[in-house]
Amino acid sequence: MAAGSNELSRRNEQPDDEDRADALFHALADRTRRDILRRVLVGEHNVSALAAKYDMSFASVQKHVAVLERAGLLTKRRRGREQLASGDVAAVRSVASMLAELEDVWRGRIARIDELLATDPQPHQE
Repeated sequence: MAAGSNELSRRNEQPDDEDRADALFHALADRTRRDILRRVLVGEHNVSALAAKYDMSFASVQKHVAVLERAGLLTKRRRGREQLASGDVAAVRSVASMLAELEDVWRGRIARIDELLATDPQPHQE
């Protein structure tokens, strides 16, 4: 098991947490999905109106919306024949929290390297 995996497992992450992280980062890995998310975080949007803003088919935009929905980053509701999408701010905060945890891990590693370098009595020269 890699060192980073050990550090993260110490934080008691469950397999479900890992699956959720995979879904979140997969959803955010696409530029169009990030743009859709930005729009729906500002306010509720009709999915058809969202689709009109992109140079792709309605079905393609619907697939992007579905990925964001499965990841929990947006929710959809029906109003008559319309599908309305809105962003989930709490889900976005959970992504920020995951990234903060990873940052803490790396800051700890860098601090440890700095400590090792500071305690090394002589620089190594070849």
